[in-house]
Amino acid sequence: MASIDNPLPGTETKPGLPQTVQVHLGRQLRAAYAPLETAATPEIFLALIEKLEAALAAQGRAVEPEFRQGMLAALSSLRAFALSLTNNAARADDLVQDTILRAWQNQHRFQPGTNLNAWLFTILRNAFYSEQRKRMREVQDEDGSYAARLFTAPDQGHRLDVQDLRAGLAKLPPDQREALILVGAEGLSYEEVAGICGVAIGTIKSRVNRARNRLAELLGYGDDDLTGDRMMQSAMGEGV
Repeated sequence: MASIDNPLPGTETKPGLPQTVQVHLGRQLRAAYAPLETAATPEIFLALIEKLEAALAAQGRAVEPEFRQGMLAALSSLRAFALSLTNNAARADDLVQDTILRAWQNQHRFQPGTNLNAWLFTILRNAFYSEQRKRMREVQDEDGSYAARLFTAPDQGHRLDVQDLRAGLAKLPPDQREALILVGAEGLSYEEVAGICGVAIGTIKSRVNRARNRLAELLGYGDDDLTGDRMMQSAMGEGV
């Protein structure tokens, strides 16, 4: 996991974005996402897993302990990702429950030794977009009202810059936001996120880069800041 004084994975220096901005965005992204990751796991998820285990036991079968433990450990991250996609707690919980059911039914397809979280994120993401297609509409945010509600802080003690970043995240296009969250907040590799989203690695890198630059703009970093940093890097001969 990245330290607080270093950029998160996926937020390393790119042309046009200063290192100091990289560090700031990485730090604030983790701060904005942390409350969702550390929130108590809703009992409905644990109860569902218990029911599924009981159903298996009735058939004289048992789930692999590693799979069960991995799923339990992933629940908070799954709910956080679902909230970032839906901006609705009830829908997010339904989506996580659907993901648990699908994963349980298809656990024979999971390859031990690979990233279980990435596999679960793929199931959740596919379920979300399948639901969206059924609704035959896309979320619109012409006036920024949706953005203002997404990532609402669970308490009033959060710093203003974290709240600003939450609002900035919500203003990003969905494909950029999910790429930045999966790479930056969840710590998945570009390759893993490319697999989850079903696109090329270069596309994910581009989405993360555009998301970072847009966030920097929303947080008030002007062209002069970026230009000055490029000039300094060029004068020092640093590779970027």
